[in-house]
Amino acid sequence: MGLPSRRGRDIDGIVLMDKPLGISSNDLLQKVKRLFRANKAGHTGALDPLATGMLPVCLGEATKFSQHLLEADKRYRVTARLGERTDTSDAEGQTVSVRPVSLDKARLEAALNHFRGESSQVPSMFSALKHQGRPLYEYARKGITVEREARPIHVYELQLHHWDVTQVELEIHCSKGTYIRTIIDDLGERLGCGAHVTALRRLAVARYPTERMVTLAALKAIAADAPEAPETLTQLDALLLPMDSAVADMPAVNLPSDLAARVRLGQTVAVTAQPQTGLVRLTEGDAGRFFGIGEIAAPGRLTPRRLIAEPRA
Repeated sequence: MGLPSRRGRDIDGIVLMDKPLGISSNDLLQKVKRLFRANKAGHTGALDPLATGMLPVCLGEATKFSQHLLEADKRYRVTARLGERTDTSDAEGQTVSVRPVSLDKARLEAALNHFRGESSQVPSMFSALKHQGRPLYEYARKGITVEREARPIHVYELQLHHWDVTQVELEIHCSKGTYIRTIIDDLGERLGCGAHVTALRRLAVARYPTERMVTLAALKAIAADAPEAPETLTQLDALLLPMDSAVADMPAVNLPSDLAARVRLGQTVAVTAQPQTGLVRLTEGDAGRFFGIGEIAAPGRLTPRRLIAEPRA
């Protein structure tokens, strides 16, 4: 039996999807992959079906750098209901307690201040964090509780947009691995009334601009009449951000073609006037063409870490 023919395109770049309510991040990923006719695609950190907002989808060689977006800071807007705690810390869970709310702004601000800055957080059992290869929520749905270690997080900014005795609306800028549902659940317990998330929207990932987000409906509208037509694919491709935007915060090291060729062969090369240590974005020649990331593990010594494939014919 012969191998099936490849039907997709070798297309590279990142599209900032505005995930709609009610579908999983993986469902959205598969729809985007089909619309772009891409051979390879990956997302950069799942959002719950309840959540909406920015989900960068990497196509082609850009998937090699998705980990750097997984580890990037995020910004969220969250609305929580006060007085009711659920087992999932969101509106999709079962109610586990209902308590009266007695609150004033000074008490709320004091509770919120506990979450600002560096702290430790125990991930929810209903998170996608893996235990023995399976996400925690699979255990939780079977009534199994797994011991979880507290992890360091950093809340850089926490703004109170609105509050009353029934709900609170916050904007949170935080480090990777921060569970907003857990913050809300912990806040409810600090206030003594319980709370759960009713709406969650991711406003930003890393430094990607909110205005560059694209809805699934907009992609479908472009592809509606002639999904495989060249002009359709050209319109879709115009929405892509360059793949090196995933590592834009890394300092750039520009190499002449001879050194770039050696790096592509996996060799460590000598460089001058570069950062002392750390990951760097690699570019080549006068045009500054991006071709991967490397690491300066010792001053003046550059080692390749993740390189893109050479342009395909």
